[in-house]
Amino acid sequence: MLTDQQRQDAAAALAGARESGSPIAPLRETWPDIDVVDAYEIQLIGVGEQMAAGRQVKGHKVGLSAKAMQQMLGVDEPDYGHLLDDMVLFENDTVAAGSLLQPRIEVEVAFVLGAPLRGPGCTVADVLAATDYVTASLEIIDSRVADWNIRLVDTIADNASAGAVVLGGQATPVGGLDLRTIGAVLWRNGEIVATGASGAVLGNPATAVAWLANKVADFGVTLEEGHIILPGSCTKAIDVAPGDTFRAEFDQLGPVTVNFA
Repeated sequence: MLTDQQRQDAAAALAGARESGSPIAPLRETWPDIDVVDAYEIQLIGVGEQMAAGRQVKGHKVGLSAKAMQQMLGVDEPDYGHLLDDMVLFENDTVAAGSLLQPRIEVEVAFVLGAPLRGPGCTVADVLAATDYVTASLEIIDSRVADWNIRLVDTIADNASAGAVVLGGQATPVGGLDLRTIGAVLWRNGEIVATGASGAVLGNPATAVAWLANKVADFGVTLEEGHIILPGSCTKAIDVAPGDTFRAEFDQLGPVTVNFA
């Protein structure tokens, strides 16, 4: 476990990487004693500093919700990060690729809450009752750690590798949807680069949202009405380059597109 000063130093290193555009070495190498508790505390320091500068929390993201990613990092549960107001984009927006360090695209079914979700004891039924609608989305993940050389503590401390989220324009109520079987296809510059289905996210993306509500309850946090919740990707992550256009099409949820300059 790290000291309070070491946690502050780690948060400052990540903030410096974000501001300078220069990734840093893995935190686990610079601070070998770091553990998961430290990593979440470092994340909260960073988010708190950004909120003090005027930014607002608009939701949360779940990471490592696919079993393959959990196995790769040697963990048995997801992690989470915060979505801040300047991370929320809309379809057909243009993103300056240079504003991010190492961007990658993931395809997700985004949940928008119509009522608060509180843990512990939050269930999938609670998630469905509290969801205003779901929509197609593209998550832009990013890492302030050089070469994406991350393990669990690195990505948690780095706000679960959050970059931005692009929301589609079609709001679809969950009634009548089978959230486990929504297929998605991702195109880059007109070429299919990934396919997947929502069931890749813990069998049901609503399960990931329930997990999140229960997890953040440990810290006295409630998922609020209007919050955007990203449950995790149903495809592999795809590298982004300037000039790329990505378009995802979802069964029943419609398309979402983002451009990179």
